[in-house]
Amino acid sequence: MKLIILAAGYATRLYPLTLNRPKPLLPIAGRPMVDHVLKSLASISAIDHVYLVTNEKFAGHFEEWSINRDKSEFNVPVAVVNDHSTDDSNKLGAIGDLSLVIKSQKIDDDVIVVAGDNLFSDDLGDYGRVCEESKAPVLGVYDVESLKESAKYGVVEVSPEGNILTFEEKPDEPKSTLIGIALYHYPRNVLPLIEQYIADGNNPDQPGRLIQWLYPQMPVQTWSVPGTWYDIGSKETLEEADCIFTEKLV
Repeated sequence: MKLIILAAGYATRLYPLTLNRPKPLLPIAGRPMVDHVLKSLASISAIDHVYLVTNEKFAGHFEEWSINRDKSEFNVPVAVVNDHSTDDSNKLGAIGDLSLVIKSQKIDDDVIVVAGDNLFSDDLGDYGRVCEESKAPVLGVYDVESLKESAKYGVVEVSPEGNILTFEEKPDEPKSTLIGIALYHYPRNVLPLIEQYIADGNNPDQPGRLIQWLYPQMPVQTWSVPGTWYDIGSKETLEEADCIFTEKLV
């Protein structure tokens, strides 16, 4: 199984913090944010290679990180893939970047995809077990407990069996407080459909749109993320996560 970390954004909302440093390398509790992402997934023993996709501006930063990172918690090879975009005007988008990694690295395996700015308070080992047993895509879901908050994300309705019934990206009137987050499992047999999605001219950004396109065609399972999930999109959420993760070390 391969892990793909999406880290090609420019995080302009966090300027000046991210003017010369990529968001996933901002410090949380004294360590780069992406280290915490890897730690959450380290107990998934099936992962044998990590691909981190980034842009021309920050590829060197991630290359340096990959060489010097602490490998004690997750000692698997990490390859940095440069999508060669230079700013928001020519970026490939999250799904475009996913497609690039699959094609350029000739991946023919099950993949887990995670955003490099998603933090989790709890271990995701159980997610890995579900993914290994599933022949279907598996979407990580989280209850934000507020319709106003859920409207900012992809809103999910789930069947009693745990499959997606509906998925709406940033709806004006959300049907639930359950959202899909940037944590995905795509079995090997689904990878050609990602290429088809791009080839058909669909929106290459916002990774949830791929799920929105897939679930009418096949069952898509859901898995509820335990503990607390942090979407680091502002200085406030960055500071909150830093405080909480620092307290966990004490």
